[in-house]
Amino acid sequence: MSMSDWDDVIRPIPVPDEWTKPFWDAAKRESLELQRCQSCGHFQHPPYATCVNCMSIDLKFEPVEGGGKIYAYTYMYHAGDKRFAAAVPYASIIVELDAAPGALLAGNLLGVPHTEAKVGRKVEVVFEPLNDEITLPQFRLAPSQVQE
Repeated sequence: MSMSDWDDVIRPIPVPDEWTKPFWDAAKRESLELQRCQSCGHFQHPPYATCVNCMSIDLKFEPVEGGGKIYAYTYMYHAGDKRFAAAVPYASIIVELDAAPGALLAGNLLGVPHTEAKVGRKVEVVFEPLNDEITLPQFRLAPSQVQE
């Protein structure tokens, strides 16, 4: 089975806002930073104005390790957006980070056939620059998960 080809995909460029700008600024530095409540310690993603756990407004972005597990996945066999047609089929995944339980990040599984996406498989973050301003966190299987 072949791997998805992302070389010819022109990805939509995220537009940071007041809540997401710290996340995108960190990704540009190839660092993963998530919003964390300073009152109860809960990590959350995407960022919000208040903690989804305790409603505190005392929130800060903190660096987290980029390792986690696939929480959910979808095999994409059709491109709803024609810009993604070159990559079909591909795996769109949701990852729960080990260092931030409850915070879920969406991405794609890179470097392996799409059928390698399975719930519970360990992954690690990789950073894919889209332009000079935006770098996209994506995921690959952790070395322990790759079968030779």
